[in-house]
This record gives sequence, structure tokens and C-alpha cells, in this order.
Amino acid sequence: MSVPDVSETLGSDRACGAVVLLGGLSGGLGVALSAMAAHLPGGELLANAANMLLFHAPAFLALAALRGTGPRGVLAFATLALAIGLALFAGDLASRVMLGDRLFAMAAPTGGSLMILGWAGILVAGVARLMRRA
Repeated sequence: MSVPDVSETLGSDRACGAVVLLGGLSGGLGVALSAMAAHLPGGELLANAANMLLFHAPAFLALAALRGTGPRGVLAFATLALAIGLALFAGDLASRVMLGDRLFAMAAPTGGSLMILGWAGILVAGVARLMRRA
């Protein structure tokens, strides 16, 4: 039994372009927040947000390149979970510094949990790929 690939789900040029855009946005915002962290009070929170953005930027690029890996929809789900989780986590930390308040109660932990779920999805896709080749 073969495992269907996700190319129809995450495979269109538009979908891949959107994931590459997420990588560029994540990287650019990460650099900007890193610079701000050096100059603003509360910079350690901004530095944490910047690190998360910078760590995930290449992940989005890899997800676009690996779109045919794993069961149908798993990488699309992982990408969405990472993007929403990253926005909540980094957005909440940045909001605390720049606006003086959080986005909403539990925004950062919810974002962190979504990022973990996204990485778990990538793990599932990798395991499925290994099993398919066996």
C-alpha cells in the first residue's frame, strides 16, 4: 500500500509561494526584532521572539521544498500550525514589550503548543516517508 503524497494539498505554485513568503516574512521580522531587542527595554523578550522567527524561517523554506513528503495534508497542517503558533508566540512577546500588554491570555503558550504540534506533524511525515521506502 503506497502512501499518498501531499503535492495536491501543498503542491500548487501558489501554496508553495505562500510558504516561501512565510519564510521570508519570518526571517525579516526576526532580524528586525533582533535589532530592536538591542535598543529597547525588555529586549530579552524581543530577542526570544526574534530567535523563534529566525529558527523557523528556514523551516518554512524546507517545507516548501519537501511538499511531496508524507501522507496527504500532513505537511500542510504542520505548516499552518507552525505559522499560527509562531505568530501567536512571537506576537505575544513583542506585544508585551511594544504595547505593554499581551495579545490575550495564554497567547504565547498556545502558540508554543501549536509550534510543537507542527513539528510533530513534520516528524509524522518523515516517519511515513521512511516506512514508504522500506
